[in-house]
Amino acid sequence: MAKLVNKGIVKAAGMMKMDNRINYFKVAPNAMTPIMESEKYVRKTSIDRKLKELIKIRVSQINGCSYCLNMHTKAAKKLNVSDKQIDALKHWKTEEIFTEMDRAAFELAENMTLVSENGVSDALYEKVREYFDEKEYVELVMVIIQINTWNRLSIAMGNHAEV
Repeated sequence: MAKLVNKGIVKAAGMMKMDNRINYFKVAPNAMTPIMESEKYVRKTSIDRKLKELIKIRVSQINGCSYCLNMHTKAAKKLNVSDKQIDALKHWKTEEIFTEMDRAAFELAENMTLVSENGVSDALYEKVREYFDEKEYVELVMVIIQINTWNRLSIAMGNHAEV
């Protein structure tokens, strides 16, 4: 477990200090193991790193996770994602800065994040598949699931990023 923590989220979160209610890595390391394994998979997917970070930012906006939003905004900037792109995420449907492929990924991310409201229709699946093959679709879904997991964990544990 320590190896996973050292190579996983703790290293990624090294950009900022984490203030939370419980040190869940210490208290329940076995609970964190599958999450860290999933994180390792997501990091190695073929999905463009910039797109992954933009998805993580958008999902964190929807879920209201300030900790993850802060972390992934910093990570996106390190990948040369512009402030304009980050600022435009809330209005991705109408912003010309994003490609149709980006929009398809953002729509899937929003629908999965708000699954009880929107679901993932066959039409949306087909739209996403215009840009992503079967393997990439699965990878995209896993990226979205993973950031939703981190958002919910961070919110439940009271994580707050120091600014």
